[in-house]
Amino acid sequence: MRHLTPTPQRPVSRRSLFRLTGAAGLGASAVLAAGPTAQARPRVRPAAPAGRTYAHPGLLHTRADLDRMAEKVAAGEQPWTAGWEKLISGRYAQADYQARATARVLRGGEGQNAVLLFQDAHAAYQNALRWHIGGDRAHGDTARDILNAWSGTLRELGGNADRFLMAGSQGWQLAAAGELIRDYGGFELDRFSTMLTDIFYPMNDHFLREHNGAVDTNYRNNWDAVNMASVLAIGAFTEDDAMVDQAVDYFKNGSGNGNIHRAVNFLHEDGTLGQWEESGRDQEHTMGGLGAMAVVCEMAWNLGEDLYGYDDNRFMKGAEYVARYNLGHDVPYTEYSRQMGQDGRWYTESALGAGGRGNTRPIWALIHNHYAFRRGLDVPNITAYKDKIAPEDGGGHRGPNSGGFDHLGFGTLTSTQDPADAPAAPAESATPAPGEPSTEAGPEAGGNGARPQGGSADLADTGSDSDTLAWGAGAGIAALTGGLLLLRRRGRQPAGDQRI
Repeated sequence: MRHLTPTPQRPVSRRSLFRLTGAAGLGASAVLAAGPTAQARPRVRPAAPAGRTYAHPGLLHTRADLDRMAEKVAAGEQPWTAGWEKLISGRYAQADYQARATARVLRGGEGQNAVLLFQDAHAAYQNALRWHIGGDRAHGDTARDILNAWSGTLRELGGNADRFLMAGSQGWQLAAAGELIRDYGGFELDRFSTMLTDIFYPMNDHFLREHNGAVDTNYRNNWDAVNMASVLAIGAFTEDDAMVDQAVDYFKNGSGNGNIHRAVNFLHEDGTLGQWEESGRDQEHTMGGLGAMAVVCEMAWNLGEDLYGYDDNRFMKGAEYVARYNLGHDVPYTEYSRQMGQDGRWYTESALGAGGRGNTRPIWALIHNHYAFRRGLDVPNITAYKDKIAPEDGGGHRGPNSGGFDHLGFGTLTSTQDPADAPAAPAESATPAPGEPSTEAGPEAGGNGARPQGGSADLADTGSDSDTLAWGAGAGIAALTGGLLLLRRRGRQPAGDQRI
């Protein structure tokens, strides 16, 4: 593996061969993966702006954030102390935690062992937080040892289509944990960086461009969101301008459902509420994607990119919609259709999906902090949801399965700001940055719509309750057409205010 020196001027890292392993087959029990024959096209990314600088620690928590947490907890102030007590009560935040690193990690299919990776990633993050806030080096040592174990052992990620969820979710989570100890004594920074760029990033990049051989809209928002978050986190961690720009550009212009105009696909009530892409599916997946998109926005903010405010706070409007419905209130809904699979067949969701309504995913303190505190905006539903679930928990507090480890959590501790530092006056709504075209009419108006993509691999049936489709994973499938969304008002012809 290459030696990396994480400086702003280092060359853009080259991709290694995809470490996507497994055998083609049928059914959820098969291990389906794309091997070297499924290599992606050469990376094409926007030119990096000159002069970007990287401050460490960064990503989710800056030095000022970490200092605030430590000061508030030391002083016994609320709600930080309640958040701290929630953190230290969990088994993954203990200094005697032992890493379980292995060379090959599978998510989905026979022999899956992804639990080792996602639990260890959260243990590293939680122990790193404890070191920064409480000052006990035993926790810093534990975080370092977990991450060193993985960077010295991991060689490949595989499984069925869910391997891309793992590469995305654990890619950004590992980078966030590593960021907290990047200068810690004995941490193998270069080896860890190489693991991120040579094992995780190629899978993130492949997924966002090829969508695992399906039309671009087959996979729901949460799949794109975690892979976008991983690209951005790895780019920031390794100071790779091109990766950072790739993620930012995908948020604005991407071909899949991670594009903010697909994620928030309809605007309602005079543009104040934004229907979420998975709202007609269920609320667990809806909040899963929303939380990952919030991570993208927060990391970008700490890099000087305002995705929170992009296109007149479009993400905020989506978060307000999701919060309002999950608080038990009615929201408008527009029938939503998208193309799926390799053949682009249509799938329609005619009503809101009530499954998981009112769930307690720990994502709201982060979103509230930006809009209510930094911007001084009135976000009543986001605020109410933040208050409802405070103090937020994190990995290990929400069950043993992967869904309980989708979010790093503990936002009451990490994201709550000191009221004394609040803005003096409410900020005005954000608008597109100078030189950026308005996207109010959706990507099709600005030439940013979907483009055909294809590949060869297994596919996940992300529009139904099953995890995978029993489709063959033959190699060399021709490039696919389609990927355009059809969004239409129920009982009406397509209107001019449709969004994709």
